[in-house]
Order: sequence, then C-alpha cells, then structure tokens
Amino acid sequence: MRKIGEQILQWLQSGTLKLLLLAGIILLVWGTVAPVGTLVWWLSQSSESLGIKKNLTKKLPRDNRSLQVDKSENIDCYIVFLPGVGDFSANELTPGEEFFLDKLEQIHRNCVTVRDVFPYSAANESLGGQRLLAPLWSASEKADGWLSNTDVLIKIRNLWRFAISADNRYGQIYNLGIANAIVDRMNAVYPVPKYPKQGLKVILVGTSGGVQVALGATTYLDRWLDAQLIVVSIGGDFDGEKGFDAVEHVYQLVGRRDWIEDISQIVFASRWAITVGSPFNQARRQGRYTVVKTGPHAHSGSQGYFGTTTIGQSQTTYVELTLKKVNQLPIWSVMN
Repeated sequence: MRKIGEQILQWLQSGTLKLLLLAGIILLVWGTVAPVGTLVWWLSQSSESLGIKKNLTKKLPRDNRSLQVDKSENIDCYIVFLPGVGDFSANELTPGEEFFLDKLEQIHRNCVTVRDVFPYSAANESLGGQRLLAPLWSASEKADGWLSNTDVLIKIRNLWRFAISADNRYGQIYNLGIANAIVDRMNAVYPVPKYPKQGLKVILVGTSGGVQVALGATTYLDRWLDAQLIVVSIGGDFDGEKGFDAVEHVYQLVGRRDWIEDISQIVFASRWAITVGSPFNQARRQGRYTVVKTGPHAHSGSQGYFGTTTIGQSQTTYVELTLKKVNQLPIWSVMN
C-alpha cells in the first residue's frame, strides 16, 4: 500500500492540473462515503461506552485512568485544543501551538491543557491509524518540495468531517464521538473532579474547522459535565446551529488578513443577519457571542495566529499577540 501512495504522488508531480483533477474526484467520492466511517464507529460502541443510557445526565461517560499533572493549585479548569483541517493527527501541533498552550498552562495554574483530541475522527484516531488510506496520508504529510502541495488531500478529507459535524443527519453521531474523546482525554490528563471547589470550567479552544466540532460536542458535554462551557474560536469556522444552546459564551478571534473566516458567514444561512431565529443570532442578541479583533493575523502560516515570526519591526511574534488577546478575555479565574 505504501508503494501505491508513493506512485500516486509521483503521478501528481507531472502537473498542477492533475492535482486539481484528483482533488475534485476525491471531493466528490468523499462526499458520498465520508459518513460511513462515523456509522461504523457508532455500531461498534456500546451505550455504556458512550454514556447515553438513562439517568446519566451530568455524569461522565467513563471513569478512566489518569496521568497526574504536577500542579499545586486545585484543578478546576480544562483547556481543550482542537486544531485545524490541515492536521494529520492529534499530536501534530506546531511549535507555535505548543508555545501557546504551554504559556496558558503556566499562567493559569488552576488549568490543565488537553492536546490530543483529533477533531476529524469520531474514534479520535489519526490518519496514520486508518489502514486503507494510511500510506497515502503518510506520504502526503511527509512530502517535500512541490509534492508538499498534496497536503490538500488531507485538508479535503478533514473538511468532510467538518461537514459531517454540521450535518443534521450524521452530526449527532459524529459529535457524540468527539465529546466522548474529549472527556476521555480530560480524564487522562487529570481526573475530572466530581465536586470542584469553585465549579468546573471547560474552555474549548479551536482553530479553523476545529471550532465547528467543538461546538458540536458541547451538547453532550453539557449533559455529562456539571461545568461552565466556553468556546474560544481562533479564526474558526462554524455553521451557527450547533452548540449555541449549550455553551455559555463563544469568543470569535479574527485577524484582519484572515479571509478564510469569512467563508462560513457566507455559506451557512444561520450566520446571516436575516435568520433572526437561528441559535447563532439568538446568542449574539443575548450577548453570548463576542468578536475580538486580534490584529494583523492571517489565517495560517508564519503570519497566522500561531506564527512564530515577529510582527513588522516589533519584538512580538504573531502567536504572542494571540496569547495576549486570549488572556484578556473575561474567562479566567480572578485567583490566577
């Protein structure tokens, strides 16, 4: 299979048109078969593993083993990071993303960070773990030079998971799986306290398509956890339907050079001002949706929200500016 993946990439090297043709074909095929993996995952689960039996409201779906975090303060805050559609796996964070999460954890001593949730798999499985197409994903992810453009295949694949999360037919199953993975990894980082002293806070930080998945998961997190749910969207895209009834507040951080963030405002009718009854517009009128301008950020890359290059002649990097904007949000405990 690995040789097949390499041969496909060599064929693509002969021209951009072939890459676009293959991308178009894959886009159409995945539009048909993308929900299959979600349905297969669903059929393999039990009601106990998913936490959907009766009388489980406000309880965890599982009581997992935990990895203790060395923190002196009482942990009552989880920062769950959900990356963008260009990621290959949950442990593929960029240096800028690692820096961002490390700093948040250092500054907010009552918080721990959850970094290993892959929002483009209901089973929380990286693309390298999917046997059939794993060679193609691995070859695309590791390609150099001109062939690095083939990472568009990964983005197309993950975009369909974004679409499933927003879909009214399959979204409930998919988002349930992600919520289950979130709680599982929260427990793995630090055991979720059943009776936190100051109340539990779960801050879902997403970028790009990870925000849609984060919002989709909040419906189930609200049932399982007695917690305050907050979504911090960093240049994220979402449909305006899922999650707004369950989340306490959504903060949308937007860079002035991020045009990708504008797409969902056009594509999804729930984001239009004339759809006054949509969950998104209701949250906006109620003051539960706030837009924060971050500055000169692009959507991604070295000048994106997690870019490590400096801004102009200043000594501040793009990721440091993002960190500053997030720390200024009124979501942190006054005891920090």
